[in-house]
Amino acid sequence: MQGTILLVGCGKMGGALLDGWFKRGLSPVDAIVVEPAGRDSVTACSDHRALTVLPHMSDVPGDFRPDVIVFAVKPQMADQVIPTYKSFTPQRPVYLSVLAGKPTSYFRTHLGDEASVVRAMPNTPAAVGKAISVLYAAPTVSEVQARVCELLMSAVGQVTWIGDETQMDAVTAVSGSGPAYVFLLTECLRDAAIEAGLSPDLASQLARATVSGAGALLEAGETDPAILRKNVTSPGGTTEAALNVLMADGGMKPLFARAVAAATKRSKELAG
Repeated sequence: MQGTILLVGCGKMGGALLDGWFKRGLSPVDAIVVEPAGRDSVTACSDHRALTVLPHMSDVPGDFRPDVIVFAVKPQMADQVIPTYKSFTPQRPVYLSVLAGKPTSYFRTHLGDEASVVRAMPNTPAAVGKAISVLYAAPTVSEVQARVCELLMSAVGQVTWIGDETQMDAVTAVSGSGPAYVFLLTECLRDAAIEAGLSPDLASQLARATVSGAGALLEAGETDPAILRKNVTSPGGTTEAALNVLMADGGMKPLFARAVAAATKRSKELAG
């Protein structure tokens, strides 16, 4: 991995990306991190002492010419942070944003119409290199810049693109928020196991291993989830008895449809 990167914000997502880039061969001398919380908050500093961490954008050396500026700050901080980077736009970097709810038009308003902006929606499994990131490129983004952003996001997992930015609200509702749905499923399975008479420790172990194991089975191939479900469902057996409840009218399918619709609606509200 070659080129210069200015990472703005190094919390959980920014830190996961930085770790992934170093594993891909990024030299710490080619990156600068702007993180108000300070150097001690950036875990990568312990392994890469040459990494420069600065508290403010104004501290970035005037001769630093980043090829990519990555925004990984909290969305509520965007109005205070993003406009301060407009001075870089004439240098023609690509701006890569992982901020939820902020469309490319928002960045071009604050950074200039000529700004090259790629919007990414990763999810929290980035922390273990298992994210799925969906990217959208504004019209001013070159093919080379798009490839660079894909490379950067692939350091934490899978990458796919959309050509219609309006789809990003549904993407956010499905994959961006999706890990929370799976964690809730794990909680519910654990609690149901306790109600069935298992100890809390055993219930937790079974729920976690079952959900992660099923996920690994999904990842191992391209078999449709419906086929995998049918493979474990014997006629008249215990799984069928449970699925008759979960798949009844008002069960999981319509419940998830309402949940995703609610998250999509909220994503649109935040973007507006």
